[in-house]
Amino acid sequence: MHENQQLTIGRVTRVLEERLRPAIHAQPHPLELARHTVGGEPIPVSEGIAASFEPMPAGSTWGRAWDTTWFRITGEVPAAFAGRRVEIVADLGFDVNMPGFQAEGLVYRPDGAPVRSLNPRAQWIPVTPEARGGESIEFYIEAASNPVLLDYHPFLPTEQGDSATATDEELYRLRRVDACVFEEEVFELVHDVEVLVQLAQQLGADSARRSRILRALDKALDRVDLQDIAGTAAAGRAELREVLTSPAEPSAHRLTAVGHAHIDSAWLWPLRETVRKVARTSSSMVTLLEEDDEFVYAMSSAQQYDWLKRERPEVFARVKEAVAAGRFVPIGGMWVEPDAVLPSGESFIRQISYGQRFFREEFGVECRGAWLPDSFGYSGSLPQILVGAGFDWFLTQKISWNQVNRFPHHSFLWEGIDGSRIFTHFPPMDTYNAQLSGEEVARAARQFKEKAVATSSLAPTGWGDGGGGTTREMLARGKRMADLEGSPRVVFESPDAFFDRAMAELPDPAVWRGELYLELHRGTFTTQHKTKQGNRRSEQLLAEAELWGAVAAVRAGYAFPHDEVDDLWREVLLLQFHDILPGTSIAWVHREAEERYAEIARRLEAIIADALAALGVDLDDVSAAGRSDAQRTLVNSAPVTWNGAPGAAVSLRPTPVPRAARREGDRFVLESEHVKIEIDGNGHVVSAVDLALGRDAVPPGERGNLLQLHQDFPNMWDAWDVDAHYLDMRQDLDSGAVVDLDGAAVTVATSFGESSIRQRLFLADDGRTLLIDNTVEWAETEKFLKLAFPVDVFADHAVAETQFGVHSRTTHTNTSWEDARFETQAQRWFLVEEPGFGVAFLNDSSHGFDVQRVKQGDRVSQLARFSMLRAPRFPDPRTDRGTQTMRFGVLVGADVGSATEAAIRLNTPARHATGAVVSPLATSTNPAVVISAVKLADDRSGDVIVRLYESRGGRARTEVRLDAPGLGTISRTDLIERPVEAESVATTVDEETITVTLELRPFEVVTLRLSR
Repeated sequence: MHENQQLTIGRVTRVLEERLRPAIHAQPHPLELARHTVGGEPIPVSEGIAASFEPMPAGSTWGRAWDTTWFRITGEVPAAFAGRRVEIVADLGFDVNMPGFQAEGLVYRPDGAPVRSLNPRAQWIPVTPEARGGESIEFYIEAASNPVLLDYHPFLPTEQGDSATATDEELYRLRRVDACVFEEEVFELVHDVEVLVQLAQQLGADSARRSRILRALDKALDRVDLQDIAGTAAAGRAELREVLTSPAEPSAHRLTAVGHAHIDSAWLWPLRETVRKVARTSSSMVTLLEEDDEFVYAMSSAQQYDWLKRERPEVFARVKEAVAAGRFVPIGGMWVEPDAVLPSGESFIRQISYGQRFFREEFGVECRGAWLPDSFGYSGSLPQILVGAGFDWFLTQKISWNQVNRFPHHSFLWEGIDGSRIFTHFPPMDTYNAQLSGEEVARAARQFKEKAVATSSLAPTGWGDGGGGTTREMLARGKRMADLEGSPRVVFESPDAFFDRAMAELPDPAVWRGELYLELHRGTFTTQHKTKQGNRRSEQLLAEAELWGAVAAVRAGYAFPHDEVDDLWREVLLLQFHDILPGTSIAWVHREAEERYAEIARRLEAIIADALAALGVDLDDVSAAGRSDAQRTLVNSAPVTWNGAPGAAVSLRPTPVPRAARREGDRFVLESEHVKIEIDGNGHVVSAVDLALGRDAVPPGERGNLLQLHQDFPNMWDAWDVDAHYLDMRQDLDSGAVVDLDGAAVTVATSFGESSIRQRLFLADDGRTLLIDNTVEWAETEKFLKLAFPVDVFADHAVAETQFGVHSRTTHTNTSWEDARFETQAQRWFLVEEPGFGVAFLNDSSHGFDVQRVKQGDRVSQLARFSMLRAPRFPDPRTDRGTQTMRFGVLVGADVGSATEAAIRLNTPARHATGAVVSPLATSTNPAVVISAVKLADDRSGDVIVRLYESRGGRARTEVRLDAPGLGTISRTDLIERPVEAESVATTVDEETITVTLELRPFEVVTLRLSR
């Protein structure tokens, strides 16, 4: 019996693929094709349609990498097609196995109206649902010849990832452009057969249901004449009616299919190409919505809607109509789908505030849930941010990619570092590009962890990345599985409808505490350093521009440039997309990102200078040289004490702690009243003593500031991954350095391989922090550079800053979960600490680090290492090549509080200036409560927003002093500045100063609104 079953499956599969599917489009009639090639950047649609075209026969090659070719299709519907549905089949040289990763097109009518996309999985263009015969045919295709960078043998280095280095070879060969009859009955037969044979393959060999299905399929194929498929398709379908109408079991899993196309805002293509990918996919999806009343499509990322509005208004108009009808559903509530560990907490809030503002203003809706299926791990701070911004639910799928440990839930409550909880769903189908195949649907039901108490899961359904989104074939499969014995029930509905049902099914779900660490893609904490550096600097400049702008507006009537700052925020938020900020895009994307960051910095520096000038502070080319202490001013925007003065917008006279640098024999010494640092003749830190405690942070005989170089060739995803085997190949760069004294600093110069590094070691103005400025001429290939510091502390955990708080990592590997976290990330610092003594490691742009437990004799210590640079070859073959700069800090005698303050100072350097001394607008009396933002309200009312958070993980009471004229009432808002019902804010008023008393739970974020 089993052998006969396999024979039937073999027969059905061959007939389906070789005879039935090709018969859907019949009676091909060749059409005339002409082309117009556009080198470089795309041209407007009107110009493309009006261009001069030259004839192009089938079989011709076309399309250099990143060029655009406009095709014109002309002809006439044959008289023989009268009464039939007519479609054009246009194969531009597609590979059906590579949707989203090769050539794509958008079809237009002669008047410029978009029709639908053309791609490997949708090679058809609708002409007429019922032909008269003799109608003229005229269509235009804007075709992008995107090079195939992710091929069957992926991750080979390629120069095709940048227009500046791509070849001139034409990449595609046109196969056919034919008018055809669409055989609807054959289409239906194909999907009857396909769904049933795929279902049978998922059922047990001894299943009666399987036997009945295969018998019906045998009988159906006996009724189909392969030389007259269209004429006999109905007879074949009749044999399948009984097995197709047998209903599902009452307990069958319920699968919500959400039409979707996960379109990376940049990746193996530049940002400008994503604009067109979104337009192509959206056009097809609106057309499909018009053709199928049950279909619901969902698209995330306000940025992608905004691109349509600005660049493709004809597509946006159709999308807007479909949104109003409730069929095209905005989801996610964010500007883009960002990386979910690297941006600052304030950036996450702005992703939501700018995203929700767009959806509210353009469509009159706000999204109820966060949609991040493809980010590379998720910070434990996110639950508080999502709940605090008004979200009800969260969806991701990426954790199913874990290399080692299988995540134990699919529907659960995710608890953040502050105790906030949000209902979370991981689609058990393990994909965000579902096709609704029998195998996928069965997998969803089989893997669903909560099946004992719930029945519902979600499947984002459609080809992503320009692959065209949901297809009519997927809809056909879904309809047949709506109520089919042996299969989960499939229903097309919105994500909100799914989450409402899922939450009702699980009133008391399991809880997962803390971050969602992805056991993969650990290299993204380090790859493409200049992109990460640009993001960090942009975040800080935005915070400074908003702070000084708010102070100047309140105290000096400064006209804050809302429009420009909004534009700059949106630009930074775009560049935080989860394949840009992590460093995993082609060279073109990162080259452009660096250029954009430079322009962002230029514009923000001008805004900061203007705001300070309104306050009487001059930054114009002012240097400290030649000025007396009475003339010099330091402009401080850090929200912590700086040189003895409170933070959150203040200018002050500088009073740095005295420091000394000297040579003692064969060693160099940096010293203040707080610490003494000794550096040997190879530039290694051999002693770092906290003078108050008499405690040396460096274990006896060990060396800090030790460069270590590893072989770095991961198993698969080059730019993304660092695999554990990299630890087995290490070269210590511990000799040959040139070390010298330069004023108050020690300089170290070292060469290795094809690269070199220059370091400058000196004590910061606080007299406690050893700063290490690094300039690296990086020319390595497939190497990983670390900077190591042995630390003489006994610790089971390393603590690292995350958004609005901290998370911890074990330094041991007792379990597979701990062992898998051999590389991790921090925001601005990480700390190894035992009771009474710790060492913090600060960075200005580098997120990756690791801490290893070391046993020598009877002493247990820790080896803390900054991750400096990588050199993967795909998708950018010259990743990080060239000059790289970064600053690190080592704070001896640290705890969480001092690490936070020192890292803020390192990332918020004071500016030299002349002019007035400006007092702070907002201060917190409890240093554990950090002010993270001072800004004008988003609604442009002139009200002031102050955001603060508890930074150390304990309950905290603080008084927030607000010193500004014209302030009125004070209220609490949610994170995106909407009023919330909460306990009244306790305030006292003294002339022009208002003091607010707050009680904060561990890591709580509070937003205050000060009316004017």
